[in-house]
Amino acid sequence: MKIVDTNIVLRYLLNDSDDLSEKAAEILENSIVFLPNEVIAEIVYVLEKVYKVKKNNISSALSELFGYGNLEVNDFGVINEALRVYAERNLDFVDALLYAYHKLGKHEVYTFDKKLNNLLSS
Repeated sequence: MKIVDTNIVLRYLLNDSDDLSEKAAEILENSIVFLPNEVIAEIVYVLEKVYKVKKNNISSALSELFGYGNLEVNDFGVINEALRVYAERNLDFVDALLYAYHKLGKHEVYTFDKKLNNLLSS
């Protein structure tokens, strides 16, 4: 199995380095690759905090990327739900991911985070 790291996806999405973005495109468009949840979370964090990309743009870009069909994730339904909640609510992506595990997988989530607890209770 081939795994891509955060930098590959960032160079592809941001297209900010001719050489590296081209190599990233070759990998992401022509290979079957796995994106671990940890990498997805880091991509979201870097795009939001470092590059100041809006949440809905991050969610849209990643949803489109996952639609390519050659990118594999752990649980596509959970990731899609987390991206939806992340774009719509004032939650960070990891909290949105925890909510998605709760909603779709019926997992019980323990947290001291008030915003997340409120969402889990609704």
